[in-house]
Amino acid sequence: MRKLKNNELERLSIDGFKAAKKTPIIIILDNIRSLNNIGSVFRTSDAFLVEKIYLCGITATPPHKDIHKTALGSTDTVAWEYVENTMDLVNKLKTEHVKICAIEQAEKATMLNRFEVESNQKYALIFGNEVKGVTQDIVSSSDAVIEIPQFGTKHSLNISVSCGIVVWDLFSKLSTYKN
Repeated sequence: MRKLKNNELERLSIDGFKAAKKTPIIIILDNIRSLNNIGSVFRTSDAFLVEKIYLCGITATPPHKDIHKTALGSTDTVAWEYVENTMDLVNKLKTEHVKICAIEQAEKATMLNRFEVESNQKYALIFGNEVKGVTQDIVSSSDAVIEIPQFGTKHSLNISVSCGIVVWDLFSKLSTYKN
């Protein structure tokens, strides 16, 4: 086996990305403190053709050198918007029939591996603050709460890692509906 060079990977151009059909996933970052986490979420979103990222509350916005350091240009490809109040955004997306999913540990949460997607459904995945998580009012307003199963001694994952796991899982499940 030979490692492929970047020019052999056949990646989309920026224009190609913008024109490509997007995965029906929206990411909401609610009060994320780490600029590196924000940049990593942009890069993951680019990799899986996420439709849009909403940056809410204290979450920083591009352009910023620390976001750019991990985003590696994906802030130029992935659509994004700043919204100050997460609850206002959740209520707006609900009127657009987007299924709101908080990624959190909560009573009656559905484990990610058991979460079933619906064809022709758009999902908004909410990732919360690195210390406090998704706020209770947002959890209570969500259509579903998805928990990533964990089996070690720690009770949480880094937000950018959580985003990668959940987006990959939903992308894989939604891909079964393509064609």
